[in-house]
Amino acid sequence: MAGGDGSQAVVAAIAAELGLPYACVPAGTRNHFALDLGVDREDVVGALDAFVDGGQRRVDLAEVNGRVFVNNVSLGLYAEAVQRAGYRDAKIRTVLDTVPDVLGPDGSGIDMRWTGPGGHEHHAGAAVLVSNNRYRLGRAVGSGTRPRIDDGLLGIIVVGPPSGRGTNGNPFHRPVREWSARTFEIDSDKPVPAGVDGEALVLDSPLMFRIRPGVLCGHIAHKHPGAFALGNSSRRHRGRHCRAGTYRLWATKISPQAQQQEGQNERSIGDQREGTA
Repeated sequence: MAGGDGSQAVVAAIAAELGLPYACVPAGTRNHFALDLGVDREDVVGALDAFVDGGQRRVDLAEVNGRVFVNNVSLGLYAEAVQRAGYRDAKIRTVLDTVPDVLGPDGSGIDMRWTGPGGHEHHAGAAVLVSNNRYRLGRAVGSGTRPRIDDGLLGIIVVGPPSGRGTNGNPFHRPVREWSARTFEIDSDKPVPAGVDGEALVLDSPLMFRIRPGVLCGHIAHKHPGAFALGNSSRRHRGRHCRAGTYRLWATKISPQAQQQEGQNERSIGDQREGTA
């Protein structure tokens, strides 16, 4: 599939459902799934070699309420901001204007309920990120990427509302919880704005997340970095081979408006990933 992350998710879902081989050609704006899959984003033409000379690598997909995503779903501050008309033209200003509406007058956070890894129920939060496998956090090299996408687990990050008073010049403390799980559920009394692989959506509550381990048989050109990981796939996928299938190349005429919208979706999720670093 040649396209950005949103298009990749649509085709990957179909390929997984039919058990067909899948090749990611990074023709979008940011191509985050291609990066974590091990496809060289600077070598679009070389990625086509996967169709004729590609190694197989089984990777995971994730879904929310039955909708497949390849990267992540963001909820809360970021998701609310991208819903607003002015976000594309003034991103920082729009995010700042969104803070009072999302956190509320008491700064408690958004209307969401979820259960943490210890089994305790929690309420609210400033932002939630649920990803197809976990992201590296921090400022080290590789932050904002996923060390693997075949671990069979969702990555879950919950950022709480700021606490403390910032005394002595110290910044406000913003608690962050991070863990992995095969499933995750968020409940709310109303529909929840979300960014799904960079696309602004509104999802009905409850939000049911689950990982689908090893359902996608990705083909990667042998000269691309992901090919070196083919022999190191997680043990749960060893011995599972892709069903024989034939690639079909579809030529679709895309309107300039559609191309512009896909580029905007890709840029928005890129802003989010930079924020996790």
